Amino acid sequence: MTRPELVGLRHLALWVPSDRFDATVKFYLDAVGMTLHWQPDADNIYLALHGDSLALHRADVARVIDHQRSPLDHLGFFAPSAAAVEAWHTWMLARAVPLGAEIVQGPKTHRDGATSFYVRDPAGHLVQLLHLA
Repeated sequence: MTRPELVGLRHLALWVPSDRFDATVKFYLDAVGMTLHWQPDADNIYLALHGDSLALHRADVARVIDHQRSPLDHLGFFAPSAAAVEAWHTWMLARAVPLGAEIVQGPKTHRDGATSFYVRDPAGHLVQLLHLA
């Protein structure tokens, strides 16, 4: 039997605490530049960027979100160059931090020549902006 073909990982869904939902949606729309794909109701929103899909689901009171134990380490967005990563860092300081995001690690060149930095979105998810050398 031959393994069926895949075209990539194009969708990610995240739980977002209710009190951080609006700020987190703004982070991905305004700071990251994603677009609204579909919003079936006030508790669920689907965003898009270059063929990728990110779903944000409002966490109800019964759901416990523990980022210390989450199996999700981080999500990443690729930039076209190392200079673009630096520009994204400046952009996030100006546009995302006021929304409640936090720069966790500034731009860094890794041993393999990649450049990246990390920002925590308003809901607490770790986001990497990355250029591979």
